[in-house]
Amino acid sequence: MGPAARLAALLAVLALRAGDPAEVAARGDTFSALTSVARALAPERRLLGLLRRYLRGEEARLRDLTRFYHKVLSLHEDSATPVSNPLLAFTLIKRLQSDWKNVVHSLEASENIRALKDGYERVEQDLPAFEDLEGAARALMRLQDVYMLNVKGLARGVFQRVTGSAVTDLYSPRRLFSLTGDDCFQVGKVAYDMGDYYHAIPWLEEAVSLFRGSYGEWKTEDEASLEDALDHLAFAYFQAGNVLCALNLSREFLLYSPDNKRVARNVLKYEKLLAESPNQAVAETVMQRPNVPHLQTRDTYEGLCQTLGSQPTHYQIPSLYCSYETSSSPYLLLQPVRKEVIHLEPYVVLYHDFVSDAEAQKIRGLAEPWLQRSVVASGEKQLPVEYRISKSAWLKDTVDPVLVTLDHRIAALTGLDVQPPYAEYLQVVNYGIGGHYEPHFDHATSPSSPLYRMNSGNRVATFMIYLSSVEAGGATAFIYGNFSVPVVKNAALFWWNLHRSGEGDGDTLHAACPVLVGDKWVANKWIHEYGQEFRRPCSSRPED
Repeated sequence: MGPAARLAALLAVLALRAGDPAEVAARGDTFSALTSVARALAPERRLLGLLRRYLRGEEARLRDLTRFYHKVLSLHEDSATPVSNPLLAFTLIKRLQSDWKNVVHSLEASENIRALKDGYERVEQDLPAFEDLEGAARALMRLQDVYMLNVKGLARGVFQRVTGSAVTDLYSPRRLFSLTGDDCFQVGKVAYDMGDYYHAIPWLEEAVSLFRGSYGEWKTEDEASLEDALDHLAFAYFQAGNVLCALNLSREFLLYSPDNKRVARNVLKYEKLLAESPNQAVAETVMQRPNVPHLQTRDTYEGLCQTLGSQPTHYQIPSLYCSYETSSSPYLLLQPVRKEVIHLEPYVVLYHDFVSDAEAQKIRGLAEPWLQRSVVASGEKQLPVEYRISKSAWLKDTVDPVLVTLDHRIAALTGLDVQPPYAEYLQVVNYGIGGHYEPHFDHATSPSSPLYRMNSGNRVATFMIYLSSVEAGGATAFIYGNFSVPVVKNAALFWWNLHRSGEGDGDTLHAACPVLVGDKWVANKWIHEYGQEFRRPCSSRPED
């Protein structure tokens, strides 16, 4: 198998598809890329058009019913209405025998609602699936955890970190958008259904609070009610060990729905438990946050994400500097690149304005039709996972001249051979709601990794280009290096994954922090060992 065939085989393993772009997008993956979420606006606009037509039809129908009502009412308001008048007597008999029947059994109402339902069914295949609702709810919980956001604040549309008595605004939206009781209930229910009561309880508490404040109001779009929220919250508290709260909430539920026998039995059960163990009434339940998938570096990772890429002491270190870089390349002599050394061990540099706005937009546009849910290696399989939420596409340099220019620029700056099979095709990634990628290495750490199927060695270096800006979050955190780099639009981040000995550099463990607000796009160029022998000579010294 030749080098090109080996590269093609690797990309097949990485789930590259060359079919119809329309087939690439899958329902249930809308939440995993912001560009897919944005596409969901189109079917909602169609639904708005359907609802507008329905409302106009109903308004016309109600105007006509109002006309009929006032017509008959005027006859009854005239106490001198003589039924002895044969014309009036006839119309009375006609109304009661015919007109009222036509009004009550009018098909206009059913025709209006049928047209709305038929239109919805035509749009339904383009709508997000229930899995998207679950994914979006888990994203809110992820942001709540990583950035220590206050649930009450989120429900009001405010992004605030609350630590003790200190409140920090992480992002101030131009327009506040608050959540309803039903919105909060749905987030809490996703956690509840997973048995995650740590997250379920604060969201269900907020749902109960909001439903209480609007009790008696009927909203067509709501799926849940105050009773639903009380019921779920009571059981969540019971599962968490707080029997007293479960009892009080169940009693409140019975005030609104006294005939519910199941909840009445729960009340008796909770009362019995408290009578048998009175200490449970005063014991405070300490809820432990679930750590899935048991991330050992979670505290460091989240601490770095919470800095939002801010490094207050960065410019106080003399060995870190900025310069204009040409890499002794004629290609860069007339237009050197602004280089910022971010860190020395591991060696990480940021090249500012590496691409133009037009180039970034072009690359995003080329990738967008081919985006698929990002996967990770699991044995010999490639699987979507909760700890990586994004969509990605692979672009050959033959797709557009801008990709050829990009490769030339990367090669000139790094001095490395970036042509296949010595480098992979450009991977373009769009992150989803709360999109992230928990701590990982770019280089292979197992001999069975699919990366070795190229027969061009391990990934020696990473060249990552930020193709967009974000309002908050999304920093690149280097866990063992203990620093993070914010998203800098059009800039490129470069680091070595391997020592010169060929051993992996453990200090390059890094993560993409969850995107708090914004649409994050990056492009990755992974460069392999083979082909670089004279460009980055080997060394037996471990420190090189």
